[in-house]
Amino acid sequence: MIELASVIHCDPDILGGTPVFVGTRVPLQNLIDYLSEGDSLDDFLRSFPTVSREQATAALTEAAGALEQLARAA
Repeated sequence: MIELASVIHCDPDILGGTPVFVGTRVPLQNLIDYLSEGDSLDDFLRSFPTVSREQATAALTEAAGALEQLARAA
């Protein structure tokens, strides 16, 4: 399993601290925007080749887990 620290990070010197995929300047929000517009993961990966499939799927898995925890806490 991939570590979150190797998937997404925030650095004030990269896009003002916007969460980005590690090793890129691609914001996590871009993945969410693509998927919410009905585009596929493959479409996203073609548009942002610096993001690996492993990073993208790990980010989605972490996001799903975080939403589940929020729902359980509510």
